[in-house]
Parts: sequence; structure tokens; C-alpha cells
Amino acid sequence: MEYLPLIVMVLTFIVMLLLNVPIAFSIGLSTLAALWAIGGRPEFVTVAHRVATGIDSFALLAIPFFILSGMLMGRGGLARRLIDFAGTIVGRFTGGLAFVNVVTCMLFGSISGSAVAAVSSIGGFMIPVMNRKGYDRDFNAAVTITAATTGLLIPPSNIMIVYSLAAGGLSVAAIFLAGFLPGILMGLGLMFVCWLIARRKGYGEGEKSSIRQVLIKFKEAFLSLLLVVIVLGGIIGGVFTATEASAVAVAYAFFLVVILYREIKWSDLPGIMLECGITTAVVMLLIGTSVAMSWVLAYENIPQTISAFLVGLTDNRIVIFMIINILLLIVGTFMDMTPAVLIFTPIFLPVVLELGMHPIHFGIMMIFNLCIGLCTPPVGTCLFVGCAIAKTSIGKVTRPLLPFFAAMVVVLVLITYLPQLSLFVPQLFGYK
Repeated sequence: MEYLPLIVMVLTFIVMLLLNVPIAFSIGLSTLAALWAIGGRPEFVTVAHRVATGIDSFALLAIPFFILSGMLMGRGGLARRLIDFAGTIVGRFTGGLAFVNVVTCMLFGSISGSAVAAVSSIGGFMIPVMNRKGYDRDFNAAVTITAATTGLLIPPSNIMIVYSLAAGGLSVAAIFLAGFLPGILMGLGLMFVCWLIARRKGYGEGEKSSIRQVLIKFKEAFLSLLLVVIVLGGIIGGVFTATEASAVAVAYAFFLVVILYREIKWSDLPGIMLECGITTAVVMLLIGTSVAMSWVLAYENIPQTISAFLVGLTDNRIVIFMIINILLLIVGTFMDMTPAVLIFTPIFLPVVLELGMHPIHFGIMMIFNLCIGLCTPPVGTCLFVGCAIAKTSIGKVTRPLLPFFAAMVVVLVLITYLPQLSLFVPQLFGYK
């Protein structure tokens, strides 16, 4: 059978997921099964080789550095400073605490590069405060869960580095810049939903801050916010590469939280380093096994087959982009972002390129799409962490999540069909 390896791969992957096998092992085992179905190859040697070569990339060295800098900033009291600063700006409006939650998640996520870190750090403080002020617990969890994903679009972002690798060495700086407007647009969409719900449920306004208070809180948060400026400014200005920028981010974060603020003790560093090593190992295993699966798919000409099938269905760009988005939304519900990007970029990128979509535009569309999957069962990490912090259940928080999902889908449609939302900023800085 021509498609026997693909059928074996898909069935094995589904069975592994149903058995609750970790996603990296599910991908690796399904790749082995597909190679066995192809026949005539030393399966274990081939997979091991592809896993090793998949992570043998200088660009990927940026990931552990950005993970470490995010952990340092997250443990170093950054969340409180950003919350106080955001409170002086948007806390005065109807549903002000929800606005503060969203804005802080945007700021923190862009600095830490981690949606889960944003949920745990911001949610751990904001959800109890919102509970005490009379906001519904499940609404508070829904706000935090969805807002945390904005940090994956506002750079620096590890998943953008992964997409750059999957797209054949696309400029990391360009994809970083492309995420600004979509990330801000997502945040504004979520804040609009917060405003509508706050008006309907009568959530009150917060305290109004004077200009002096805004300046004081900005001064306290300034050095933390400066990290993004240093990283992006250095990359765009050609001072250092994205990988070197990640090392600069670690040095800067270390200086802030250990030497200047002294909110992390020297004795805490071994534990943070160990946690960073564990997280990096998980990410790299995901990348390695995903690259191996992508190689098998390419060996069987699956990307070309799917491309021909989609183009054969219709030559209407609007319809094909909609189909790809629907497929990615489905993928995002059961697959983590990193393997999804590595596996499906080689499949869908040739299709959209043939239809005239810019690879940077497609990358932002894909990442935005998969961000929604972080908030949905069965593998939505932000959903599980947010429910645990809010001390509520997935069943209870699902209904409050629906209007936020609607807002995210509306923004996704805008990003899909208005390419300048993604391309304007990179083109402004000379990237084409």
C-alpha cells in the first residue's frame, strides 16, 4: 500500500496519545513504526541519527539561554513590578483588574518567552486579588489562561526560533519583529471581551493613578522592560545574533535579580539551573523526534501529496487558508506547539508559498493558531496550569473561555487575510 507508512504512523501516534504516553515519545515511537512499515532500513539507527542531526543547530542554542533568562526574571520579582505598572495605566477602567491581568501577561510573556511562566507568575498573584475584589473565579482563570499566550507572539519567543529552523533558516529577527502587531492585537481583543463581560456583570473600576504614580511604577519596571529593547535592538542593529542575544539576556537577567535587586540568592541558582536543564532536555527531545518524523513524511512525499490535494480542491486562496487554519486548530488541541511547528511547517509551507503567502506571514499565522491550542484540552498546558492556580476545574472554566476563544479566532482571521499586520514592522526595518 502506497500510504501504509503514513497510516501506521498516524494510528500509532493516536494510540500513544490515548495511552497517555508523553508527546515526545509518542512522536518517536510512531516514527519508528512508520520506518518499520517502509521496510529495508535499520529503524533505530535512522531515528537516532535524525534526532541527533535535528538538534545539531547553532540557532537552537538560543532556546536554553532564553529559558534560563525567563526563569531568572520570573523568580526575581519581575511579575509584581509589571503588575504595579500595568495597574497605573489600565486599572482605572471598568473591569480594570482584568485589563491589568492581560497587559501584565503581555509584558511578562514577552520578557520570559513562556506562556506557562506567565500563567503561573501573573496568575498566582492576580487571580487571588481579582477573587477578593468580587470577580468570578472562573472568569479570572479564563483571562489569565488566554492572555498568557500573547507572550509567544511578542518577542523574544522560543517558538519563533523553532519556526525559523523549520522554514529553512528564515531570519529570526524578521519573525521576531513580525509578532509585535499580532501580539498586541490579540491583547486588545482579549481586553475588549473583558470590558464587555465587566459591564454585564458590574465589575467595578480600579483606582485612578496620577501621572506621578505612573512614572514611579514605570521607573521600577523600566530595567525589566529594557530586556526586550536590548535583545531586539542588538539583533536588528547587527550587534549580535539571536543566539548571542539569548546569552546577553541571561547575563542581564542575572545582573538584575541576583546582583542589583538581590531577589534570588546564590544558593537558589543550582536549583534554577537544574530546572532549566530539565526544561531544555524536554524541548530538545521534542525537536529531535519531530525532525525525525518530518524526515519520514518528506521521504514518503507526504508534503507534496497534501499540497497537490489542497490545490486540487480549489485554487481559491481564501478557502485554502481557511482549511489550513481549521486543520491547525485541530492539531493544536492534541499536540504541543514545538512538534506541531516542526512537523506541519514542511507540509503546509509549500502550499501557501505556491499561493503567494510570505513565509513570515505564514509563521505568525501558524504560531497564533497554535496559541489557541494551549488553552484547550486535552494537552493545553496553559489551561491545566491556570485551573490549578485558580483552584477550579476544566469543566467550570470552559464556558468563560468561549468568548475569549471567539476573540482569538476573529484576530486569527484578520492576521490570515491581512498580511500587512505581520509584514509591516519587518518591512519597516528593511526585511523583505
